[in-house]
Amino acid sequence: MEILIDDSWIGSGGIGRFSVEVKKRIIFSKAFKIPGSPSSALATLKLPWFMSKETVTFLPGYIPPIFSLGKYVLTIHDLNHIDRPENSSLLKKIFYYLVVKRGCKKAYKILTVSEFSRQRVVRWADVAPDKVINVGNGVCERFNANVEPYNIDAAYFLCVGNRKAHKNEARVIEAFASAELDEGVKLVFNGEADPFLEKLVKKHNLTSRVDFIGKVPEESLPSLYKGAKGLLFPSLYEGFGLPVLEAMACGTPVITSNVTSLPEVAGNAAILINPTDTNELIEAIERLENNPDLRNELVAKGYERVSLFTWEKTAQKVQEVLDSARNA
Repeated sequence: MEILIDDSWIGSGGIGRFSVEVKKRIIFSKAFKIPGSPSSALATLKLPWFMSKETVTFLPGYIPPIFSLGKYVLTIHDLNHIDRPENSSLLKKIFYYLVVKRGCKKAYKILTVSEFSRQRVVRWADVAPDKVINVGNGVCERFNANVEPYNIDAAYFLCVGNRKAHKNEARVIEAFASAELDEGVKLVFNGEADPFLEKLVKKHNLTSRVDFIGKVPEESLPSLYKGAKGLLFPSLYEGFGLPVLEAMACGTPVITSNVTSLPEVAGNAAILINPTDTNELIEAIERLENNPDLRNELVAKGYERVSLFTWEKTAQKVQEVLDSARNA
């Protein structure tokens, strides 16, 4: 029986990276790409054309086929579109309940990337706990201690995000504005500013100290982490939180949230805070700035922590599920 992979998500953020890294390590019989956006509601109608009763299909994303004669393994990285009101809508909720939930029930297995997401999918989709398997995520080899720091002519804290509200970036600016730091220390964001954050920066007179440096190429991201005094990642919701491990792999200490998947990913190798408490974030930034021993401790623990998460482990778990589906 052939094992197929849906290549449509490659180049699409975290799901795309997951797809690429798994595909590097598993031999598939065939790959296919559906026309158009893989996250479109129409994708559910297009997928069946590439599947047959003689195939097992690995779907790295969360869109299932509207019907399938063959077996398929679906991947749901999180339920962000259900759990976060700012990322949801009535149409998204209808699609999830009518299409994605039905797809979960018909899938051979459902893969996800954290224990938090696994438990959440089990409850939401109302499926047996052993049907949902946590395969985790890994860290690419280019994230390592030996990369050269990014060329920014100042000491800086880094915030990696995408301007979505659940990334909690406004609170990062508020905390940075109030933290007792040297005036030469900057706050750097990847990507472009949005109007709300621009107003917030001006309100706090931080125009010269907060930089939005635009889209950073994938190959430059490790250097951006490496040059930072610390990663500020107080997200309100993550299915995994890959930036936490990427920063650790580069020897950069991390401040992150004590909610959703982030505590299980960070372990004891980061400063964990309540992401809705600005004062906790301020205190954490100041501790990281003023305590070299703490910084060194977090860097050492970070290297240990990140060694637990590899793409080889993830691919092996995916392979076991696909082999089981083929032999069932």
